[in-house]
Amino acid sequence: MAESAARGRFFWHEMMSPDPKAGTAFYEKLVGWSPQPWDKDPSYTIFSMGGRNMAGLMKLPDEAKAMGTPPQWVSYIGTPDVDATARQIPGLGGQVHKQPRDIPGIGRFAIVGDPQGAIFAAFTPSQVPPAEPKVGIGDFSWHELVTTDWEASWNFYEQLFGWVKTDVMDMGEAGKYQMFNRNDQMLGGMFNRPVGTEPPMWLPYILVPDSPGAVKTIEQLGGKVINGPMEVPGGDWIVQGLDPQGAMFALHSKKKAG
Repeated sequence: MAESAARGRFFWHEMMSPDPKAGTAFYEKLVGWSPQPWDKDPSYTIFSMGGRNMAGLMKLPDEAKAMGTPPQWVSYIGTPDVDATARQIPGLGGQVHKQPRDIPGIGRFAIVGDPQGAIFAAFTPSQVPPAEPKVGIGDFSWHELVTTDWEASWNFYEQLFGWVKTDVMDMGEAGKYQMFNRNDQMLGGMFNRPVGTEPPMWLPYILVPDSPGAVKTIEQLGGKVINGPMEVPGGDWIVQGLDPQGAMFALHSKKKAG
């Protein structure tokens, strides 16, 4: 497997929910995903749209809950050798929360944390598709690291995944928002959270047709909007919220043509 095909690529997104049934119903109705039990483990839900698997949902493990891990989306980031990555992470100031293990027929993963505490999964797929699919409705279109020290975080992720800094946006008193690329493809951004808000975390954005129009649906489904709708530079729109189980999520919609 060529290193460039996997390294630094976001392969999968997984919701860890304390109430899988309620969590599944929320995202099914909000995003329009179709849920079905995974054939290898019926307790795990696969969300699909347009014939493609988009995301997964599982029960928040008791061991994670005991460690104080909140309900959250976990992003799976590619590496050509997850075992080597797990050995490298402590030396970069991060932690390995779950040692590498196999997902039969899928790949191998480890649950890890960066030096500021944001959790993600390092993942080596069994096979890497030769080309990344075009991001469409129901996909994850942006990946945002909300942290306490984005510059220190950047050093960690650059060494692990080879990401490249691109534009930086001055947000005034909120500081800088640093965006990053992989193979000339924009992946996301990172910034320092306001004091007293959520702990460091990765927040993936789900692409929907109309994120401002989803506000009413979020509230009707028992969720809570915590930021937005907000227009971002370039004319796109975002909404950030909490689902009924307390997990943070984000929606993104493209600028309307014309």
